[in-house]
Amino acid sequence: MKRRIASWENGHSSPDDFYGPLLCDAFAASAVELGLSHGQLQDSALLDAVYPASPDDAIQTVRQLWRADLNQYDPLLTAEPSEPAWSEASLRWLVAPEPGVPRQRTEGTRVSLGDVAAIKTTADMFAQLDDQFGGDHARHAVIQYLSNDVAPLLRGRYTEQVGRALFSTVAEATLLAGWMSYDACHHGLAQRYFLQALRLAQDANDRRLAGSILSAMSHQATFLGRYTQAATLARAALMGISPVATPTLRAQFHAMEARALARTGDVAACETALSAATKALESRNNEDEPEWISYFDDAELAAEAAHCFRDVNSARRAVIHAENAMSGSHVRSDFFATMVLADAHLRAGDVEEACRVALDALDLGEQLKSARCVSYLAEFRRNLSASGQSSAARDLAEQAGENRLWVAAGR
Repeated sequence: MKRRIASWENGHSSPDDFYGPLLCDAFAASAVELGLSHGQLQDSALLDAVYPASPDDAIQTVRQLWRADLNQYDPLLTAEPSEPAWSEASLRWLVAPEPGVPRQRTEGTRVSLGDVAAIKTTADMFAQLDDQFGGDHARHAVIQYLSNDVAPLLRGRYTEQVGRALFSTVAEATLLAGWMSYDACHHGLAQRYFLQALRLAQDANDRRLAGSILSAMSHQATFLGRYTQAATLARAALMGISPVATPTLRAQFHAMEARALARTGDVAACETALSAATKALESRNNEDEPEWISYFDDAELAAEAAHCFRDVNSARRAVIHAENAMSGSHVRSDFFATMVLADAHLRAGDVEEACRVALDALDLGEQLKSARCVSYLAEFRRNLSASGQSSAARDLAEQAGENRLWVAAGR
């Protein structure tokens, strides 16, 4: 038996049909959760991007996702996103009946509002690390915290009031896990986290947060080239929270729609959406906004507009907006805006300025561990190469030769 366990731990074999189920029973977990399933996945809920049917289904699935993610289950980490899942989730959320309540439990940890506050504070700390160092920096630590510390609370004992607060806070933390997984380009996994977060937010009766989760899905869909789906998700977010919408949320959702429309080449519709975003943001009152949307300010909207005008080949307008998009407090967002500025200068034919700005972005992003940042840089490198050889391009390549992001973008 000792030899068998050593073989499993070293990855040379997997538990057979006798010992595998015994281990699952002993730990009250699936083979995938324990990292024991190296063959065909038995628990299809992890690989099938499905919107949970009930609060208890959401709890079960998100726990399994956290455990499998921690155990680096490769089919999950490399899973592709599902287009039908976006449509199903947005529709089921829009037409959902009254929020569900998890079945009452007689066993488990007694959960209080103090426990919920602790989750919120911890998640906020991880969000700051994500913003400063990128999704790949502390992603594993976030998942470990959720799996080890938060999962038992979801299966604990709590009143309906505490349950709603718990679901809302865990939805926000799971949304963060989705963003970090997206930033690391684990796109199928990120989508699955977004789906679970949306269901948890639904049952928390937190429609504002649910709309923000649909907005995150829209952002990812645009990044992946699913522009029609992205625009639909942004519109669903707008429609779904209309009774409780705030100006900043409306501005963000309009901006997400504009980003998608820009990629389709629909300039007029893109500008209409951007105009609506600008008008909404001008009427905001920060005291009435959820604290988690406070980052979306004039600089953030300028960054979104810069992306849009770059994508519709309005280079000069992209430059103007990108120059107004530097917040100075959000490292990764500033990196993206700087790279958009560099690309806009390149499209305007100013190769020397484009290379200078790209070098600024590399300095800014030196500490970032973000596959999305690498993708922005890779796109710039392709465009720079297509523009022809120049002394500015050669100087940039020489100065950036050992930069980690630059090297990764050239692979």
